[in-house]
Amino acid sequence: MAIFRDHAENPVEHDRAIEDRRRHRQLVEKSIKENLGDVLSEESIIGESKNKKFKIPIRGIKEYQFVYGNNNGGVANGTGEEKRGDKVGKASEQGGNGPGSAGNQEGEDVYETEITLEELLDYIVEDLDLPNLDRKKYSEIIVESSGRKRGYQRYGINPRLAKKKTVMAKIARKQGKKRALAEIGKGEEIERFPFREEDMRYYKVKKKPKKESNAVMLFIMDVSGSMDNSKKFLARSFFFVLSRFIRRKYNNIAFEFISHTTLSKVVNEYEFFHKAESGGTYISSGLNKALEVIREKYPPDMWNIYPFYASDGDNWSEDNERAIKAVNDLCEISNLFGYAELLPSTYSTTMYYRFLKEIKKKNFAMVVVKEKKDLWNALKYMLSKELKEEG
Repeated sequence: MAIFRDHAENPVEHDRAIEDRRRHRQLVEKSIKENLGDVLSEESIIGESKNKKFKIPIRGIKEYQFVYGNNNGGVANGTGEEKRGDKVGKASEQGGNGPGSAGNQEGEDVYETEITLEELLDYIVEDLDLPNLDRKKYSEIIVESSGRKRGYQRYGINPRLAKKKTVMAKIARKQGKKRALAEIGKGEEIERFPFREEDMRYYKVKKKPKKESNAVMLFIMDVSGSMDNSKKFLARSFFFVLSRFIRRKYNNIAFEFISHTTLSKVVNEYEFFHKAESGGTYISSGLNKALEVIREKYPPDMWNIYPFYASDGDNWSEDNERAIKAVNDLCEISNLFGYAELLPSTYSTTMYYRFLKEIKKKNFAMVVVKEKKDLWNALKYMLSKELKEEG
């Protein structure tokens, strides 16, 4: 049963505009979350600043109204001139003469809203809660952070200028000068009394030690010939969003970037996200390079280790056993090892199914991204995997 509320009698009690704004806000947030996958997989997102704006389509909000006709399936209105066997209600719902014809009905309003990358990350943070990094024997380092204000001092930097205390010091100096003048019979009012360097007072800030989790993210990407442009862009988008989100969540994270074909190498961040290569594929080369970097720089008993690997799953068969061994070795020393298979061309020969069958480690997380819009769900699964295991 429909319920109608009359707000005309007491307009002060209920502001209809409030309800409209609430509905609009909910619609905007719903559209943003529904389009997260498309935005995150955009090629233009890589390397952009936090103020880069992305456009998201939003359907217009319409007032409630009665609509006649075509309300229930199997129900239609006739003209009264129908004969036995005639079909009723089969005309195009868009007012045309058949499929593909032009309609004459009003379309749905759609407009675009703009959202920055920083705001986009806010929605990701709201939708996903990352776990705290594990604490290991020496996995916390002490860093200095600004603590509370502890008194005043006569030197410092302008942002720490204590204005009130400075004015009080000037007034005290002025009163002292007045008393001195009065004692020698010159008690006239002092007309001009400027600030001096000796009046300046600055907040004394005591440095407070702060513990930071010590963690390293190793991003490993297959850049071989089988990874075409669409796959490479998707892999880079995956790693770019992951790195931006991790940096936003945690304060002290080290990153290592590894790209590989049949050979692997450690590259800088710019090369990782922009340089293209080609060649054959040995998945084990990238994984073994990660193991080498960990041995040299990140002892597992001192560091939280998080390798993430992206590939289309194609690999030379002679390398499959080496790849499986490398995955097991990485899982032994890692908090979480994530494997993302992007736009696989086949489903019978990719490494996803070999890993699914032979890797039994609980800290090994695998996802398959079959199309761009799956990227966000893949990221959510990867980032929440450790939380589920700990819970």
